[in-house]
Amino acid sequence: MIRDDERSFIASEVHHLYYDEDENCARTTLRCLSHLFSVPLAEDVLSAALGMHGASYYGAQCGLVEGTLMFIGLLGISLGKSRSDIEKLCNGFASAFEKEFSSLNCSVLRPGSFKADDPPHLCLPLTVKSIEFSYDYIRDNWCY
Repeated sequence: MIRDDERSFIASEVHHLYYDEDENCARTTLRCLSHLFSVPLAEDVLSAALGMHGASYYGAQCGLVEGTLMFIGLLGISLGKSRSDIEKLCNGFASAFEKEFSSLNCSVLRPGSFKADDPPHLCLPLTVKSIEFSYDYIRDNWCY
């Protein structure tokens, strides 16, 4: 179960990363999980996630999912997990995320889908909930 200080960090950091650094959801997820699990991120990993927010507004797989899947791979390698273990956790995470949030697609998850006049960072509340969910899922399934 997520602690109050962890919940507070996630909410504060998501707001900061969205509004002060204009990060996308995948990079925000990676940065928050990196901090929570004390796993450093290389700049090239963050660069690889630049277009992972629904394929840059295309509405494809949500960056909240993609960022978590990328992080599971990074964490798994740092913990000495096998490729099979990492893939199993990724598969289980995708299934659990879909069950919890009803979809893996940005166009479904994003409030109101996509409109030209959308305010910035419309997904902030969803991002906070998703990162809390991802953090709990990883800890619970890898006994971290």
